[in-house]
Order: sequence, then C-alpha cells, then structure tokens
Amino acid sequence: MKQDEIYRHLKDLAENLGIRFAEKNFRNAGIPVNSGLCKIEGVFHFYMDKHKRPREKNEILANTLSQFPLDDIYIIPALREFIDQHNDQG
Repeated sequence: MKQDEIYRHLKDLAENLGIRFAEKNFRNAGIPVNSGLCKIEGVFHFYMDKHKRPREKNEILANTLSQFPLDDIYIIPALREFIDQHNDQG
C-alpha cells in the first residue's frame, strides 16, 4: 500500500473513532508544537503538522490509533498490520 493510501485510511479510521482530525501549519505557532492527540471538552482532536513527510505522518497517526480499542472494528489487514507495527505499548 502506498503512503498516501495508508494516510487516507488512517485519517478515516480516526474520524470513525470520533477523533476530529486537522492538519495545521505549526511553523507559524511561535512555540515548539508537536503533532498529536489532545482532548478538549471531552472530544479527542488530532493535529498533524502539514509539513511532515508522509511516512512520518503515518507513523505518528498509527502510533496514536494503536492506543485505542480496535479489536471490534474492521480494518483492512494491511492497515491493521501497519498500526500494530507502530504500537509503542506492544
């Protein structure tokens, strides 16, 4: 699977989990900011630095999604394997 396909599937999965996803330009933030997940008023938000390389975006997002319960969700096998490979917990 190509990097852009993986990214599209990961973003779709995040949104299916109720995570609001946005790509932002962190270069203009004025402070050091990392891509990642946060919870605002009970809602998960994931902010991705739009200047990251596709592989980095996929690794960051896969690691985040691997922390959610995914056992009862259908995920195409190649994507599930990618997420499992990027699980910092496992």
